[in-house]
Amino acid sequence: MKKPASTGSKPSPLISAYIREFDDWRGTMLAGLRKIIGDASPELAEDWKWGSPVWTHEGLVCAASAFKDHVKVNFFKGAALEDPKGLFNAGLDAKTMRSIDFHEGDRVNASALKALVKAAMALNKRGKAPR
Repeated sequence: MKKPASTGSKPSPLISAYIREFDDWRGTMLAGLRKIIGDASPELAEDWKWGSPVWTHEGLVCAASAFKDHVKVNFFKGAALEDPKGLFNAGLDAKTMRSIDFHEGDRVNASALKALVKAAMALNKRGKAPR
């Protein structure tokens, strides 16, 4: 499957095209995740990096990608985040990142996902504090 190439375009159309590439449950899951993540904060920005949708706020927050049998949301500084609802289920041994893998039929805990996004944004903001 060909991923949209960045040609200096704005990221939102590239993300929309990427989601449309998946005409099965993965496209539906990606679209839902995009909405949940975007609704976490109006300060969150969509970006397009490494052939995937990425969300940023004073640094990288998370990215989403579709694979053959799952959709992954990767938190770039996930190891430093509290996960009281236990959403992280992949990359648990990684030093920095943590991920959530969604499979067909999985339900998304929207409020817990939004809380993780907000926590990642706050972590980025703390990391940019003036010295």
